[in-house]
Order: sequence, then C-alpha cells, then structure tokens
Amino acid sequence: MSQNPHTVVSDPVTTGISSKGLSAGTLGLIGAVVLGVSTVAPAYTFTAAIGPTASEVGTQVPATIIVGFIPMLLVAFGYRELNRVMPDSGTSFTWATRAFGPWIGWMAGWGLIAATILVLSNLAGIAVDFLFLLISQITGNAEIAELTRNPFINVGVCLLFVLAATWVSYRDLQTSQRLQYVLVGFQVVVLVVFAITAITRAASGDAFDPTPFDPNWFNPFAVPSFSAAVAGLSLSIFIFWGWDLVLTMNEETKNPEKTPGRAATVVVLVVVFLYLILGIGMVMFAGVGDGELGLGNPDIQENVFFALSNPIMGSLGFLVSLAVLTSSASSLQATFASPTRTMLAMGHYGALPKKFGSVHPRFFSPGYSTIVAAIVTSVFYAVMRFVSENTLWDTILALGMLICFYYGLTAFACVWYFRRQWFDSVRNVFFMLLFPLVGGIILAILFVTTLIDTMDPAYGSGSQIGGIGLVFILGIAVIVIGIALMLWQAAREPAFFRGSVLTMDAPPSLRGTRR
Repeated sequence: MSQNPHTVVSDPVTTGISSKGLSAGTLGLIGAVVLGVSTVAPAYTFTAAIGPTASEVGTQVPATIIVGFIPMLLVAFGYRELNRVMPDSGTSFTWATRAFGPWIGWMAGWGLIAATILVLSNLAGIAVDFLFLLISQITGNAEIAELTRNPFINVGVCLLFVLAATWVSYRDLQTSQRLQYVLVGFQVVVLVVFAITAITRAASGDAFDPTPFDPNWFNPFAVPSFSAAVAGLSLSIFIFWGWDLVLTMNEETKNPEKTPGRAATVVVLVVVFLYLILGIGMVMFAGVGDGELGLGNPDIQENVFFALSNPIMGSLGFLVSLAVLTSSASSLQATFASPTRTMLAMGHYGALPKKFGSVHPRFFSPGYSTIVAAIVTSVFYAVMRFVSENTLWDTILALGMLICFYYGLTAFACVWYFRRQWFDSVRNVFFMLLFPLVGGIILAILFVTTLIDTMDPAYGSGSQIGGIGLVFILGIAVIVIGIALMLWQAAREPAFFRGSVLTMDAPPSLRGTRR
C-alpha cells in the first residue's frame, strides 16, 4: 500500500531508493565507521586540544579523555535507540519533532546545521594552514608557511578546498567512501606510528622530557580541581564531536535500523583509543612543563603535532603534518553529509522550502542542499577572514554551545519518546532512560556553563560589545537567526508547524503483549 511520504517518519529500504530519493543500502558498517572517524578528524582535533588540556590537568590527560568520553558514549546510546525505530536522515530534527513537537524539533535541526556549517569553514581554513606548513616543512623554507597569513591567498586556496569537497559530496556516496578509505587509513596509521615511536623513545630515555608512565594517569579523581574536570568535559565536545554523521546517513546504510547505531558506537570507541595512546605517548615524550617542547608551552599549543613531529619522527616528521592536512581535508568532505541530509529531511517534511528536499536524479545525493551549504560556508569564511580573523575564530568557539544544544535535545528526545517503555526491561531502563538522561543532563550543564563563561570578554579573542564577550554574542546571534528563519518558514508553509506532517507520539509499552 502506498503512503504519502509527508505522513510517515521514514520508509527505509535495504536496496534501491529511500523515501527521500537517496541511494539506499550503499553504506556498510566499515564504510560508516570510516566516514565517522573522518568527520571527527582525530589528527586535527587532538593537535589543537592536547596542549590546553595538559596545561589544565597535567599528567591526568588520559583520565580527562575518559571523563570527556563518557557523555558522548551515553548520548550515542540514545541516538542508537532512536535510530533503531526511526532510521531517518533528519536525525535530531526528526526525533526531537516526534518527541517534543515541530518547534523544538526545528531548532534541534537548526543547531546541527549551524554547528556543521561553522565547522566546515574552520576545517577549510585549517586545511589551508597545514598545506603551507607541510610545503614549508618539506622545502625547509619557513617563509612559505607565512603565506597563509595573506588573506587573498588564504581565502583563494580555502575556496578551492571547499570546491573539491563539494564536488566529491555532490557526486555520490560511493565516491566519498573510496576517498575516505585512503585518507582515514593513512591518518590512523601515521597517528599510531607517531604514538608508538613517542612511547618507545621516552621509555629508552631518548626524549625531550622523559616521563615514566603511571597508571594513576587514568584516575579521574586525581584531576587537580573541579574546574579542570569541567574543562575535560568541555574538551569532549570538541574532540569527539562528529560521530553522529553516521546516523544522518542511515537511509543510505545497509540494515538501517542497526548498522548506524553500531557504527556510531564503534567510532566513539576507535577515537577514544587513538586519543588515549596519543595522549600517553606525548606526555611520556614531552612532559607537561612549559619548556620548548613541553605540552604546557603556550607557544606550541595551537599545533602540538607540528612542534613534536620532527623531534619524534625525525626525517619522517612531515608525515605527521600530512596526516593533519588529510585529516582536516577529509573531514571537510565527510562533514558535508551531515547538514545536507538534515536539510534534505527538513525540506522533505516541509520544515524548509521544498527545494531542499530534492535529490540529484543521477547521483541520488542532496544536490541542492550541498550547493547551499558550500556557498554559505565559502561566503562566511571569506567575509570573516577579511573583516576580522578574531571574529572568525570566536564564531568557531561559539559552536560548542550549539553542539551541546542539539546533542542534549536529542538525548532528552530519546528519554521522552520511549517514556512508556522505560520499565519494559532492564535493558530499557539503562538505554532508553538512564544513559541518555545522564548524557543530556551533562550537556545541559555544559551549555549553561559555556553561556556564562563566554560572557567574559577573556573567553576567545578578547573582543567585546558593551562589556559582553563576542563569543557569547555570536552564539546567541546564531540561535536568534534560527528562530527568525523558523518563524519565516512557519508563515510560508504552516503545515509542518501545525504538527500535521510529523506527529508527536510515543510507542506503547510492550509489557503484557509477549507470549
């Protein structure tokens, strides 16, 4: 029996075309994991995070990574449960709508779209920086690295990166998969070799500041202060974010009810393993002091891998810079899948103009949404880069609030949606109630804490308006823009906002129905 696609949540199939026109059954478990790891971009994220983390917590870096990993894993369980019954490319948007109604659902979708668009511009800019750093490292010419400071060269090369990522994303999912297997495989191999080499050299005493390994590094209660523990949780938002990409591609995945959830869990576990082995290796080799190569040295904290690559890897140090370059470039390409498929779902259900719900007739990709995302990313980066580099990076810092916002909403959506099934089984108590609830509460606390912290002009570049930090103003501005766009769309096409397209409901309890 045929159904109107606007009256159901999803119509997943294992092969052929999904209800939204995407190519179903294209992505397997391994492919989904590879794309998820690519989006997290461990080489890029960790080189920027390890220094500030070590400055806060000292040798407790491994413990901090584990503490930061916990809320991400708890939220991932909630995502998995929702995907099991509603495998829909709209993910946070669709699920929050079914749990809380169209208005909250729309804002959850906006939080995801805004955060990913902002990070796309950041990834493109980082790829430019590391391209020139790599060329400088290979040629031995330090002046080449300074070319990235020229805004015309920087923006021009950045737009080329965005164009290349757009072309791959626009074509089809299989092209993306083939590219990501190479880029992610190279990145992971280099990172593991780097970590093992650092540990080996430190153990032999051939290191900058040999620091013997201590199992107490894994003790979260040894973190020096509560503020340092909060910093660890905030760190998780940055270094683990991106695993939810595999859920937005659920309609293109084999066995869409199970594979995306499993892939998300595997991605989080793979990434935490990489971070732990890297953190241990770097602490053992460089120590946490503020010496020339110490992780506490503020002069190297923007790019610790670049500072330690030659001391650890010798003549092969350029491979580390190449790994960070491929990390940011591959993440740029993979991350396009997240906002474009969310916009596709929002267009499909009438929450955005119908054009966003269209797919390319040949490539079965959300072509229109991909082009819109690329244009917005390019214009935002170019304007901000010429107007004020500080404003650009302050905007990137503000995305932490957006991530907490839509991750937290999705976690709470899981709890509320399954409210009638909480006590059907012991498994449900943990995976439908306790795990997502605790994860959502942690993210809600981080959201409020970040709001308060960013009001201080010292947070970020130091820019302010009327004594209020620019990071706070930019974060609030993004949310206000979302509300304005939501009201505009509600006036144009009110059907979705009346709740007649995606209805609120909750699955019934299964107790007493089993034989």
